[in-house]
Amino acid sequence: MICVLENKGCPFKIRTADFLFLNRRKPKRFTVHFYIFILSVIFMDKEKKYSSGELILKFLPYYKKYLPTVIFDLFCASLTTVCEIILPLIMRTITNAGINDLAALSIDFILKVGILYFLLRIIDSAAYYYMAYIGHVMGTKIETDMRRDAYAHLQKLSDSYFNNTKIGQIMGRITNDLFDVTEFSHHCPEEFFIAAVKGVVSFIILITINVPLTVLIFVIIPVMVLICSALNRKMREAFRKQRSMIGELNARIEDSLLGQKVVKAFANEDIEQEKFETDNKKFFSIKKLSYKYMGKFSTTTRMFDGIMYSSVVIAGSIFMIKRYITPGDLVAYLLYVTTFIATIRRIIEFAEQFQRGLTGIERFLQIMEADIDIFDEPGATALENTRGDIEFKNVSFEYPDDHNKVFKNLNLKIAAGEKIAFVGPSGGGKTTLCNLIPRFYDVTEGEILLDGKNIKSYTLKSLRDNIGMVQQDVYLFSGTVYENISYGKPGTSMEEVVEAAKKAGADEFIRELKNGYNTYVGERGVKLSGGQKQRISIARVFLKNPPIIILDEATSALDNESEFTVAKALVKLAEGRTTITIAHRLSTIRNSDRILVLSDEGITEEGTHEQLLAAKGIYYRFYEMANQLS
Repeated sequence: MICVLENKGCPFKIRTADFLFLNRRKPKRFTVHFYIFILSVIFMDKEKKYSSGELILKFLPYYKKYLPTVIFDLFCASLTTVCEIILPLIMRTITNAGINDLAALSIDFILKVGILYFLLRIIDSAAYYYMAYIGHVMGTKIETDMRRDAYAHLQKLSDSYFNNTKIGQIMGRITNDLFDVTEFSHHCPEEFFIAAVKGVVSFIILITINVPLTVLIFVIIPVMVLICSALNRKMREAFRKQRSMIGELNARIEDSLLGQKVVKAFANEDIEQEKFETDNKKFFSIKKLSYKYMGKFSTTTRMFDGIMYSSVVIAGSIFMIKRYITPGDLVAYLLYVTTFIATIRRIIEFAEQFQRGLTGIERFLQIMEADIDIFDEPGATALENTRGDIEFKNVSFEYPDDHNKVFKNLNLKIAAGEKIAFVGPSGGGKTTLCNLIPRFYDVTEGEILLDGKNIKSYTLKSLRDNIGMVQQDVYLFSGTVYENISYGKPGTSMEEVVEAAKKAGADEFIRELKNGYNTYVGERGVKLSGGQKQRISIARVFLKNPPIIILDEATSALDNESEFTVAKALVKLAEGRTTITIAHRLSTIRNSDRILVLSDEGITEEGTHEQLLAAKGIYYRFYEMANQLS
């Protein structure tokens, strides 16, 4: 998002994600420092665009709504650790008593201890149920919130973003990538909290039982962490490539399936299958690599488990022989070491899920940090009581992604209610010029005025509410005829939809469909002909009833009969409105108030149909060529 302080010459850039997160309350300092400490030791990845700590900090605000759930979940997590921590103490007491004073072990004492431990297990089970159920639901809610934010942000992005980003990649980022975030958001605080509690308590108890043994264990742990961290970075990169390749695979499938008629028309099924196989094998190779690092990771942790257990058993047995440690203490020590090692293994094995979650968050942020190029300017007001006067003042435009200049210093006035038409060679900027009016793109230089005011002074919604567009490539949503027409005025009644369809000349054919207005049109309207889809799109604009109409080659892809029907509907649609028409078929614009010839040099000719023919310029040549082809 780029905000420019007008008249002060001070542009500054705010990333959308920064704007989003700055408007949320920061989590408690303790929580941030706790996670950053743990993550910096084990998971920090300095070679990537985002470190693990940075990703966590950007993700933490999503916990805000669910802070009570998180706190109670961590409380339940602490309860589940009680049984594991107290069991070695019970075994230590019983073992020492059994060796030193067997008579002290009364049945009454053993029953009390057993009942206490059983009650703790009941509490443990209830706490675990909460963690497994409510905790996962919280994770799903966070995933849902992130998907909502990503989709809302996508709605604000300009055409430039979608022109340069594959839809399959976008789909992957707001679906598959966020699946792993559910597990991550639930287990991340839980796993690290349990690890911290068990680690600290186990260390304190181990150091009180025997210092030399504890020092031996804690000399081995840093070596394990260093090796696992190196493998973890490689696993992170493999997961990143895997996610990216899933997006490519989705894009390949989408492209092939949407173009399946072209594929069949050219009998190129084998070629498409070969392309798919290539991408599929790439995905297999990347996934195979990720499993390779996962295997090395798991093997390394198991090997260090064996080293630590062997060290405790050998050194502990020697210490017991020399009476540096009692049998009960050694049993308790082994149990605590088991708990401690299990905690380390659990947190390290969680690294796979952790990295998958971070990869999902990273790809989510790549959407959220995509700049919003078109936005409401500060102080923008709603456009009301529109007359329809349009003026281009010294307008220059070049596409922001490739800086391809379309036109320079273009000046044009269109009076309210006037019907003008643009003709000219392909690539001359006719469609681009019309796309500037509803601000699908913003001008590079100059300004566009609507009713005497810069269109940037109006809110985007109110500006676009006052403009109706009928395009050559009609897009119908997967749904019924009624749903597609009512899209022009959401929540409208069936009577209004029928009236709009009648004005568009669509009512008759709609009633002949199997279920009339409730007929399912198929994805992108594949069940309807080109003329039928076009009339539905015109009905949609009739229902919207805007004061400004843009017709972008609305009949160029139709047969003669459909063109005649649609043309009649367009004449009705243009009545009393400012109408801008782009046409290759000159027969559709003969009755325009003005016809403008637009080329690379700007507006080169202007006048009525008769005036332009008399001038015998570019328009005349177009007209003669059209007659020869007809």
